[in-house]
Amino acid sequence: MAEQWYTVGEIANTHGIRGEVKIVPHTDFAEQRFARGSKLWIHRADEPGAVQVEVLSSRNHKNTYIVKLKGFDNINEVEKFKGSLLKITGEHREKLDEGEFYYTDIIGCEVITEEEERLGVVTEILRPGANDVWVVELENGKELLLPYIDDVVLKVNVHSKKITVRLLEGLM
Repeated sequence: MAEQWYTVGEIANTHGIRGEVKIVPHTDFAEQRFARGSKLWIHRADEPGAVQVEVLSSRNHKNTYIVKLKGFDNINEVEKFKGSLLKITGEHREKLDEGEFYYTDIIGCEVITEEEERLGVVTEILRPGANDVWVVELENGKELLLPYIDDVVLKVNVHSKKITVRLLEGLM
């Protein structure tokens, strides 16, 4: 089976002349992911395969991270990585507590009501404010926006890819 890759950031630009890069994080675990000694893989759109790199140092800077990669000491060596994605393999994902899950585990899950009626499949997760909203593509092609709150989302089973929900008045 092919290795599963998970995006943890995007190299937005270079920073300075000493080989640092500016990374936009795509993870809730940015401090661990970009910590000294972390192993990451750079996936460039214009080249197949990946380049493994190690974080030498990093610092948070205006919702991004300025990262120095081991072995890259000037701007010319990292310029080619602009726009590339930083990824990890499944075995390097952080272990989650019981009842917690990754967005990638939720996307594609079948949504059923507590009466066992199939509604559709989660296609997207929005983060508008107080709580997340799960976008469910219904059988008829329309979309249902489900707030991720205890009154609505009753049970999530990422192993069987099933989510049980209670449809409150006005949701449909």
